[in-house]
Amino acid sequence: MPHLVSPALPAGSLRVLEQPRLVVDDRTTLRPWRDGDAETVMAAFDCADIQRWHVRRMDSPAEARAWISAWAMRWDEETDASWAIVDGGDRPIGQAGLRTVSLFEATAGLSYWVLPAARGAGVAVRATQALTRWAFGVAGLHRLALDHSTANPASCRVATKLGFGVEGTARGVARHADGWHDMHLHARLRTDEARPSSG
Repeated sequence: MPHLVSPALPAGSLRVLEQPRLVVDDRTTLRPWRDGDAETVMAAFDCADIQRWHVRRMDSPAEARAWISAWAMRWDEETDASWAIVDGGDRPIGQAGLRTVSLFEATAGLSYWVLPAARGAGVAVRATQALTRWAFGVAGLHRLALDHSTANPASCRVATKLGFGVEGTARGVARHADGWHDMHLHARLRTDEARPSSG
């Protein structure tokens, strides 16, 4: 059955691009994950603060390597993307990514986490700002959404600093290890005026 409208972005729009390395600032870069990052990935998934907002755990280096290798496949399938946030020594200190990419609608969800040692310095905000610029600019996405548990005020602060307006609250929509969570819904359109951030 044919569509009444054309896709906002044609199939292959992401796949034709090599996943880029994105400069965040003079201290931080976004780059694709590597097998050598497996130990850091395991440490992240073992962090109680990160586990609280995820529904999966990681039990072995093999699982960490499988998690890493899956991102290349997801990039080729144009469904999701993930970057390691790395410091000046190319060591991962966090993750920023696009989830549930829809080329037909030119939309995606934004995700991020930062390891404990790198928190409190605005890493999440600066990294996701760089990813947002790339997603709206080079990738040509129309809308980015960001949702987080209402019990996670740190993510709410990140979304606000990014200029992602609150669109509402979805009640009981996400289940974590401690039960059902209401989720704040934030979003930004490419046409929205970018807000400067204090990091």
